[in-house]
Amino acid sequence: MMYRTWIGIGSAAVIGVTIGFGLGSALGQQTPKVEPQELATVDAGENCPGHILRMRRVTFAPGASIPMHSHKDRPEVLLVMEGTLSNTVKGQSPTQLAAGTAGGNGPEVEHVPANETSKPVVLLAVDLIKK
Repeated sequence: MMYRTWIGIGSAAVIGVTIGFGLGSALGQQTPKVEPQELATVDAGENCPGHILRMRRVTFAPGASIPMHSHKDRPEVLLVMEGTLSNTVKGQSPTQLAAGTAGGNGPEVEHVPANETSKPVVLLAVDLIKK
């Protein structure tokens, strides 16, 4: 009798753990991340009052993207340091920016940057933001 109880408890535990891992895996699936890391900031000075110049390292995991957005309030320049970034400007075909390529997004730009590769893409981005 005790042997059957232990088998029943053991079977229930195995089934519970299996279901738990399955649900955890399904629920734990996340959208690939874009991770910005602020490296430095400096006041933009009296010629650009109320603004800061900000430098960030931005890492796009494989498959990661940023939805369509504007740079109306924060123009930026960037350098692709690793990988190849796909950049789709509104109304245009995507362009590929390989490592070593510089780019810029002025106030008129609306775009979707994305990593469509299997390796991380790393950018050095500098933008002008409001304090």
